[in-house]
Amino acid sequence: MSSENHSLEALRHSASHVLAQAVKRLYPEVKLGIGPSTDTGFYYDFDRDISFVPEDLERIQEEMEKIVKENIPIQRSELSRDDAKKQLEEQGETYKLELLQDIPDDETIGMYTQGEFTDMCKGPHLSSTGHVRYFQLLSLAGAYWRGKETNPMLQRIYGTAFFDKKELKHHLAMLEEAKKRDHRKVGKELKIFIFEEQVGAGFPIWLPKGASLLGMIEEYDKKKHIEAGYQEVRTPHLGLVDLWKTSGHYDHYLETMFPPMERDHQTFMVKPMNCPFHLTVYKSELRSYRELPIRYFELANVYRYEKSGVLHGLLRVRSFEQDDAHVFCTPDQLETELNSIRKFSIDLFKDFGFTDLQIFVSVRDQAHIDAGKYTGDPEQWDHIEKEFISIVERMGIPYQIDPGEAKFYGPAIDIKVKDALGRLWQCTTIQVDFNLPQKFGLTYVGEDGQEHVPYMLHTATLGSMERFIAILLEQYAGNLPLWISPEQARIIPISDDVIPYAQQVCAMLRKHNIRVIVDENNERMNAKVRKGEMEKVPYLLIVGKSEEEQQTVSVRKRHRNNLGTMSIEDIVKRILQDIEEKAIS
Repeated sequence: MSSENHSLEALRHSASHVLAQAVKRLYPEVKLGIGPSTDTGFYYDFDRDISFVPEDLERIQEEMEKIVKENIPIQRSELSRDDAKKQLEEQGETYKLELLQDIPDDETIGMYTQGEFTDMCKGPHLSSTGHVRYFQLLSLAGAYWRGKETNPMLQRIYGTAFFDKKELKHHLAMLEEAKKRDHRKVGKELKIFIFEEQVGAGFPIWLPKGASLLGMIEEYDKKKHIEAGYQEVRTPHLGLVDLWKTSGHYDHYLETMFPPMERDHQTFMVKPMNCPFHLTVYKSELRSYRELPIRYFELANVYRYEKSGVLHGLLRVRSFEQDDAHVFCTPDQLETELNSIRKFSIDLFKDFGFTDLQIFVSVRDQAHIDAGKYTGDPEQWDHIEKEFISIVERMGIPYQIDPGEAKFYGPAIDIKVKDALGRLWQCTTIQVDFNLPQKFGLTYVGEDGQEHVPYMLHTATLGSMERFIAILLEQYAGNLPLWISPEQARIIPISDDVIPYAQQVCAMLRKHNIRVIVDENNERMNAKVRKGEMEKVPYLLIVGKSEEEQQTVSVRKRHRNNLGTMSIEDIVKRILQDIEEKAIS
C-alpha cells in the first residue's frame, strides 16, 4: 500500500464501507446515505423503516469482524455517468443517485467494490478489508439527509478505528472519561443550568449556582478588558432590518437569524451579533488618527436560530452571551493590535488553567469563493490574507491554515484551547474586516488631513459564555478552580447545638467575601460530608463541641484531602491565598 493508503483517513473510510457492507448483509432493504471518515472515527447514514437499537450494533460489529477476517480486496473502478446511474438504479440507491447529480460532468465516477458490496465513493481506501482490524461501533443518532430539516431523517451509526490496538483502547477509555465529564451530566448534578421544553430548545436557564458562576466570569472578563484599554458599551437586543442588510448579515447569515418582526410599519430583527451596533458607536463622532486604536467591548446576549439537530447542551444554543469586542485601527496599527489581542487571550486563558493553545489562520477556499460566500474586493482579500499570515509568522508561533473558515467579511486568527482529554475547543477569534467600515461609511482624519477608512477587528476572547462554561465543566469534571467555584466552602455542624458556632464561622468567612454556607439539614455528619464531596465543594469545614471550645474548624479539602484542625484565621488565610493564586486543585 502507498503511504497515502496508510493514513487514518483511508483506514476509517474503509471501516465505514465495512460497516455499510455489514448492514446490507444483515438488513438488505436498507438504503445507503453517506459514510465519511472524521477526525475521531467514521460514520454511515442509513435509511431504514425500523429503528436500529443497541442490540443491532452488537450484531453489526460481529458481522464487520467477519468481513475483516474474510480479507476481501477493495478495488476501485471508474464508470461513465450513464453506467454509474444504471448501476445505482439497479441497486435502488436513491440517495446515491441524488449525489451523482451533483458530481460535475468533467469528473469521473469512482466505485469501490469489496466482494458483493459496491459503493460510489472518491476514496481513499485500504487495499483490503483485512487491514481494518481495530475498530469499535460507538453510538446511534438521527441525521437529516444532507443536513436539511426538510429532508428525510436517516439513522447514523458512529464508530472509530485505529491501526494500533493500544490506540483504540486508549481512545475508548478517553470516550468513557468524556462521558463522565459531559457538561450536561455535571451541570445537572451541580445544579448549574437546565433546559426546559416549555421555554424552548436551545435556551438555557441558569440556576442560582450557575448564575453565580456566570457572573464571576463576566466580572473578571470585563475587568481584564478594561485594564487592556477597552471601553464598555451597551447596545439593544434588536434593530431594524435595514441595519442587517447594510452589514451584509441579511444576505449571508439569514438562515441563522430569527424571523423578522413587524411593528408600526417597521421591520425588526433580533441580533445574531453586535458588529453593526459597535460600528454605529464609532460613527457617532468625528474621529482623528490620534484617537486610534479605539477598542469597544460588550458582554451581550445574541440570538441565532441553530438547527435542532446541532443543539448540544451549552456548547450549541440559540441564545448566548459573548464577550464581544471591536477594535478600530489604522493599517499601520494592525500588527500591534493583533499581537496585543493574542497576548491578552493567552493570559486570560492561563488564569482559567488552559495553557496548551493552538493558532489557526482562517482563510478562503475556492469552493466558498465560487458559492459567493465572501463579500468585498478579491484583490483586497488577497492582500489581507497574505498580511495576516506574515503577521502570524512574525509572531514566531506555530500555526495552521484553516481553508474555508474565513468569515464573509474577512480572514481570521482563531485560538483553540486543548483540554485535559486532548480535545481542541474553538474560543478566541480575531477577525479583520475591511468591508463593514466601508459599508457604514466609517472614516478618520489622517495625519495628512484626508479622510481614511479604518480597519476593524472583531474579537471574542472567551467567546460564548455558555460554551466556555461547558468547556470549564468538562475540563475540571465539575471540580471548578476555587476562585470561580459558586460555593467555595461549606460548614458542617456535627450536631444542632453547634449550629450557632457554625453560623459565627460562616459570618467571619463572608466578611472576607468567601462564598460559604452552613449545612443545617437534619442528616448525619458522614452523609453531609458525602453530599459535599459529590457536589464538589472545595473546602468542607466540620465543627463540633471541641472545635467550638478551641475556636477552630476541622478542614477537609476536595478529593478527600484531610488537612486537620485549623484556626479560623488560618483557614481564611489559606482560602484567600488559593483564590489569589487561582489554584486549580
